[in-house]
Amino acid sequence: MAPAGVARTHPPALPPRPVRAEAINMTEKVRFKSVVGPELAGSIDLPEGEIRGWGIFVHGFTLGKDSPAASRVSKQLAREGIGMLRYDNLGIGDSDGDWGDGSFTIKVQDTVRAATLMAERGTPVDLLVGHSWGGAAAIAAAAEATGVRAVATIGAPADPSHVERQYDAVMERVLSEGSHEWFVGGRTLVLKRAFVDDVHQARLRDRIRELRLPLLVMHSPTDNTVDIANAGEIFREARHPRSFVSLEGADHLLTARGQAQRAAHIISAWADQYIHRSRPGGKDM
Repeated sequence: MAPAGVARTHPPALPPRPVRAEAINMTEKVRFKSVVGPELAGSIDLPEGEIRGWGIFVHGFTLGKDSPAASRVSKQLAREGIGMLRYDNLGIGDSDGDWGDGSFTIKVQDTVRAATLMAERGTPVDLLVGHSWGGAAAIAAAAEATGVRAVATIGAPADPSHVERQYDAVMERVLSEGSHEWFVGGRTLVLKRAFVDDVHQARLRDRIRELRLPLLVMHSPTDNTVDIANAGEIFREARHPRSFVSLEGADHLLTARGQAQRAAHIISAWADQYIHRSRPGGKDM
């Protein structure tokens, strides 16, 4: 309280703190057919500023294009000039079909189809980014997806038949009963024997050795879903140029604040030397 006889004064009003305008990603919705027929739904996060390249984000086992890892990594890459297509696999999110009718082979082939879609719209794919089981699929698809120059994986298994502990727990029931309901991610999915049999034939280590493309392996030492030992196996099998980055502090789903964006920054910087090279025929990006 002001002393007697002294007029009370008020501090001058401070100007309002400027609000930082966040970049708004422009997203284009697309649909394309799976190799088994149903339509798959995708979103293309369009690049801001100078276009540095284009890529596809391959989401995890039962996740989707709008999962934190898929959405946040893709949007950040788009902010850094790399446009990204992320799409829902069969029976996931906005895509048609039944998840149980899918397989590792179908996921790989649908990733190749996604690359074909991008080429047909005049934005051929330079980069494949795969998270978790999608990382294994990205490696497997890279040799067949025309134009891909580099592959990055986040929390990927070295053997997709042991994708995560929850899956391993129901696999034996599937083999003995032919199928088994599996409650995961807030919904019930039916895991079928054909799915399990297919993934056992994946031979991912052969695909890694035959990749012949730059590979970035990213994994968190605190990943409680896919152990970091998988990153070591992938790295050892890969040819040079190969790189490994430890995502300290990140959880498997990249839900912690800033972790997905951090992963995107690393991918963006690493991929720059590969996606900026001239395309055949002398056409630059």
